[in-house]
Amino acid sequence: MLKLARYLKGYIKESIIGPLFKLLEACFELIVPLVMANIIDIGIKNSDKAYILKMGGIMVLLGVLGLACSLTAQYFAAKAALGFATALRNDLFAHINSLSFSEIDRIGTSSLITRITSDINQAQTGVNLVLRLFLRSPFIVVGAIIMSFMINVKLTLIFLIVSLLISMVIYFIMTRSIPHYKNAQSRLDRVSLITRENLSGVRVIRAFSRQKDELERFEQSNNDLTRTQLLVGKISALLNPATYTILNVGIIAVLWFGGITVYHGTISQGEVIALINYMSQILLALLALSNLIISITRASASAIRINEVFAVKSSMTEGSAALQKWALEAPKVEFKNVSFSYNQSEGKALSDISFRVESGETIGIIGGTGSGKSTLVNLIPRFYDVTDGEVLIDGNNVKDYPFSELRKKVAVVPQKAVLFSGTIRQNMQWGKKDATDEEIYKALDIAQAREFVDAKPDGLDTVIVQGGKNLSGGQKQRLTIARALVADPQILILDDSSSALDFATDARLRKAIMAQTRNMTVFIVSQRASAIKHADKIIVLDNGRMVGIGKHEELFESCEVYKEICLSQLSEDEVKRK
Repeated sequence: MLKLARYLKGYIKESIIGPLFKLLEACFELIVPLVMANIIDIGIKNSDKAYILKMGGIMVLLGVLGLACSLTAQYFAAKAALGFATALRNDLFAHINSLSFSEIDRIGTSSLITRITSDINQAQTGVNLVLRLFLRSPFIVVGAIIMSFMINVKLTLIFLIVSLLISMVIYFIMTRSIPHYKNAQSRLDRVSLITRENLSGVRVIRAFSRQKDELERFEQSNNDLTRTQLLVGKISALLNPATYTILNVGIIAVLWFGGITVYHGTISQGEVIALINYMSQILLALLALSNLIISITRASASAIRINEVFAVKSSMTEGSAALQKWALEAPKVEFKNVSFSYNQSEGKALSDISFRVESGETIGIIGGTGSGKSTLVNLIPRFYDVTDGEVLIDGNNVKDYPFSELRKKVAVVPQKAVLFSGTIRQNMQWGKKDATDEEIYKALDIAQAREFVDAKPDGLDTVIVQGGKNLSGGQKQRLTIARALVADPQILILDDSSSALDFATDARLRKAIMAQTRNMTVFIVSQRASAIKHADKIIVLDNGRMVGIGKHEELFESCEVYKEICLSQLSEDEVKRK
């Protein structure tokens, strides 16, 4: 938690005022038993109604002042804790967005969601309770013992014994429950993962009638979380009965020995009542302190998980524009002996890939499932860093580019079409914030999306629901292609982004891209031989290795892998047709 204390920097005033007002409330609370003792020993003993009313008024005043101090402390503590959580959440979100795909893959999306929501909420609760109770509870315990010593030293020894026993109970329960809190958060990660998978894959689950299996999987994970939380709850449930038993035994002891001392005239009846009140205050303070410590423990477990994310630094360092050397004769894209493996795993996803692509060329990439097609194109915009070799754009290593400059040059249409809630116009302007309707319609024409957009009653103002659920798969793919074209990139990557289109629409799309983006370098990743047949160059991948590069006719004669793919999809006439 101490590492996260910097997020209270903007709330120093609130962090000081909150505990101070809690101390003031504690001071008023410690005076009340003495006033009560005076009412009994003077007012009631002497039947002095005026004195009783006077001291009763003082007690009411102390209560009102204590309430005012408590409300003030609660307000400033809550303000500081909320500000702390807001700043932390913003910073953590920004940090997550700065991580490369490798780090995000390693931590896991569901775990990151839990840490930015549940874990930060736990940390916020911990900060709130610390500001309210960290000074107040120990002050009440120490203050009550000191006030008791002023009344009677011998009877105060009972307080010390009771406080020690209650502290031992609290320590025992804490040491038994603390190890389970982090475990509970990890199990919550698992529940979040299954929930996320089911919500995003609901169509697949229903298509295979696996609802019952998924329900059982969720119930098992949820039951594991429930068992862990119940175990902690059962341990924590021992706190109140154990402490109250000790307290009541202590009160009986005070009444017993206090009665003897009253009989001998050492102390008065009012002072015995004051001692009992102080003992009750000590109990309540220790219970509050135990809840505070448990909350701090939970917050600390969450803080460790949050700090684990902050400790992960992106494996990618951003380049500087000043370092770039501009080579006019350099190819647009060049791979030099590139190899790549995910998270430094033993198996390489790509091995020793080398090729050159000139500006304006269309490059087809084809290969079997798992051959490394998507991995290859993901290295161009530097979503991942190569393990060996270099990826060059305009003669510069992609590592030398600032991310913003590199991503301006490259637009990617991923395999899975992703649209965001908002209007079609707002989605199109992701690539270019100030894009005009004319630019958007031009991109829609190329992407073969203009027809269905115009058919919508609201046109560009048509609202897209989350994930584009109100559009078909083909419509979503065409809109994502149009969004990339609006950005007017120098390099366009279509990563199997027309798989949901029929052959006629796919053919029109490819023809429009080739005709209206002549200066744009286009990479087309596809499983269809017909989609890349007319590309200027075709790269054939097999198990992460480049087994062929060239035009369709050349590869059909010289590359067995490419020939096998073509013959499995096309007739001999289609293969030979230009």
